[in-house]
Amino acid sequence: MGKETELKSIFLPFLLFAMHGVDVTIITTPQNATIFQKSVDLDSTHLVTFPAAEVGLPPGIESFNADTPPEMFVPQNLHGSRHSPTSLRTTIPRPPTRLHPAAKLRIPRIIFFATSYLSRSAAHVVEQYAPLLAAKSDSDPFAIPGLPDRLEMTRLQLPEWLRSPNQYTELMKTIKESEKKSYGSVFNSFYDLEGAYYEHYKGVIGTESWGIGPVSLWANQDASDKASRGYDKEVEGEEGWHKWLNTRAERSVLYVTFGSLNKFPYSQLVEIARALEDSGKDFIWVVRKNDEGGEGEKFLEEFEKRMKESKKGYLIWGWAPQLLILENPAIGGLVTHCGWNTVVESMNAGLPMVTWPLFAEHFFNEKLVVDVLKIGVSVGAKEWRNWNDFGGEIVKAEDIGNAIGVVMSEKGEDMRRRAKTLSDGAKRAIEDGGSSYNNLDELIRELNQIKLSKAQETTLAP
Repeated sequence: MGKETELKSIFLPFLLFAMHGVDVTIITTPQNATIFQKSVDLDSTHLVTFPAAEVGLPPGIESFNADTPPEMFVPQNLHGSRHSPTSLRTTIPRPPTRLHPAAKLRIPRIIFFATSYLSRSAAHVVEQYAPLLAAKSDSDPFAIPGLPDRLEMTRLQLPEWLRSPNQYTELMKTIKESEKKSYGSVFNSFYDLEGAYYEHYKGVIGTESWGIGPVSLWANQDASDKASRGYDKEVEGEEGWHKWLNTRAERSVLYVTFGSLNKFPYSQLVEIARALEDSGKDFIWVVRKNDEGGEGEKFLEEFEKRMKESKKGYLIWGWAPQLLILENPAIGGLVTHCGWNTVVESMNAGLPMVTWPLFAEHFFNEKLVVDVLKIGVSVGAKEWRNWNDFGGEIVKAEDIGNAIGVVMSEKGEDMRRRAKTLSDGAKRAIEDGGSSYNNLDELIRELNQIKLSKAQETTLAP
């Protein structure tokens, strides 16, 4: 999966509004527009020039990936738009558009969070009550107070900005203030998935919120959408991964993916390769190369050659059509970094997970998957790191293999049943009368009422 996959996921909620008869205008930059132009009528897209030079960035830097330096992660704003929308929707935790354009136009501002209710709730509690101070060391667990479930973490598993104040801490404070002043928020989640945290979040933040997920079930309805989502190429035909996967037995293949922003040193990739080979399970592994080279790269080349000869594994370098892979009946589970898109898409497919959080809110999402929903097993990752760093932790092949052994054996059947129940609930949520369907309908009706009220005020004005 590439960075384009993650970015297009941000635009999917806008498509849901359009699918329900709402006029939608997406304000974005030219380079980012290419990500979703096949799915969206370009007449509904308003392009603005990204002011790279004004903020000291090189031309063409309109989004970030695993190689983007942290100092380039800067807020953006959309001043100067000539449009007069009924509502303005922005995405967070990307740097937020500033609040006052919406306030000036007297339009409701709705925030889209591409993450879980649990992660937002947990981060709020940790920031407010600082329970990490009770831990004797960085590796000692502490309980997160006030949540619907008893959850424990360590300081090392918290995002850096929650451990000690830094520049990003100030950005997150700005986001929270913006959040509280907004009309409400929209989440890629649904009630059966995390209803208790949905209620908790609304209570602690004090604004309305609507869970309208899973957005991928709404917006990716056919094979072409799933195949090219976030990437400008057609899916492979009966050659390559597709042909190989269709020769595997049902639920026999492990899918291994760590998203588009991860960086692993070759020493960690070697541990993963050894764990996969020793597991005896068939697998598809989406691998991202790095710039180290040397013995590690040579090892992976030899490993791929062995897997081709034995037909036990298939390596995809760089990008993979994840939705199509997850929905293939041969897939029986996956190893994931706990990025929210992958968690939701795996749950949609009814798959148990081996969890390996890396950065962002991943460790919070792991708590949902493993401790609350009980549809996953952790490899035991202990250290949060920045998205563009290798970090200092190497998870050993034995620990990876032990988790794989649980998920891909009879021991994982209870997790698989629970995941299947959630999958059924996800499909019901977006049907007429389902929780997400009703939430979206309610939000649209509220926005229409606001529009009518403003029109009446204009008519009655002297």
